[in-house]
Amino acid sequence: MFEHFFQCPYCWEEISMLLDTSIVEQVYVEDCEVCCNPIEITTHFSNDELASFAANPLGQ
Repeated sequence: MFEHFFQCPYCWEEISMLLDTSIVEQVYVEDCEVCCNPIEITTHFSNDELASFAANPLGQ
């Protein structure tokens, strides 16, 4: 598991998320732990390192 810190696209608070490095590409929705709005998370790992990460408001 890999802990990643980022800003919520709604409330701009810094939050952290545990990402599974064994799954190369993922797209899923998770609620912000501060404001509870849905965030679309997109990750890509290469050689067990985070190659790209995006946290976007749902539907955008």
